[in-house]
Amino acid sequence: MTETTPATPNLPNISFEFFPPKTEEMDRTLWETIERLAPLSPSFVSVTYGAGGSTRERTHATIVRLLKETNLTPAAHLTCVGAPKSEIDDVVARYHDAGVRHIVALRGDPTTGIGTQYVAHPDGYQTCADLVASIRERYSDIDVTVSAYPEKHPESADFSADIDTLQAKVDAGATRAITQVFFDNDLYFRYLDKVRARGITIPVLPGIMPMHNFKQARNFVTRAGTTVPNWLAEKFDGLDDDAETRKLVAATVVAGQVQKLAKAGVNDFHFYTMNRADLVFAISHLLGFRPNGARKAA
Repeated sequence: MTETTPATPNLPNISFEFFPPKTEEMDRTLWETIERLAPLSPSFVSVTYGAGGSTRERTHATIVRLLKETNLTPAAHLTCVGAPKSEIDDVVARYHDAGVRHIVALRGDPTTGIGTQYVAHPDGYQTCADLVASIRERYSDIDVTVSAYPEKHPESADFSADIDTLQAKVDAGATRAITQVFFDNDLYFRYLDKVRARGITIPVLPGIMPMHNFKQARNFVTRAGTTVPNWLAEKFDGLDDDAETRKLVAATVVAGQVQKLAKAGVNDFHFYTMNRADLVFAISHLLGFRPNGARKAA
């Protein structure tokens, strides 16, 4: 079940996702988070791209600053939504010129909101696979990551159709996939079995989200098709006004999930940080990571 060979013996590969800040205060928080997590030497860090390209310039500015001021390897998110091919191609060219060699290519959510019908731009890329193929054709040195869905994409008719979509992205040149958030590890392993049975061999990184604010996070992930099990909701019951205990519960839940995945042979973890370092740093510590390379196997 091991996905890739880690660079450091006995330790998995870890990566972190950030979102571009909207305000000066959010900017300070983001860079404090990056400063805290960077010494753990993640394989890469990704920066999201808002619906319809709404954060395009902020995403680009964050990526460029990561390149200039840190030793981290940044991956820029990019979607097909709301733009013609020429415009998206220009974004990719700007990233390549800046030194970016890793893009997370996504179709993106409908501009009218999750749950509504997706309509591609008439002059745009019609599918994520089309975007992946274009990037790889023009820049063979760019690594392209795509998304995967342990509970299948909400718009997919069934799992077979969903894996057809992943296969198309792999055939177009995708080199790894990151899963949507999940809370039941069996969902991940059953999905991985289906993917491998199809002959898809790229790494499929589990996407892990520490629940800093359970109600807010539940609303967010369920809209994207993630099931939040009753046992998890019960653990946060009565803690709406108790942030400190919520944090302890969230750390316990994620620690258990990650350590069980690691024990089962999973060697890659992608953390949705929500631009906060505390829980992700703690979970990475439990996996054996120490700042500045002073690492010990968990």
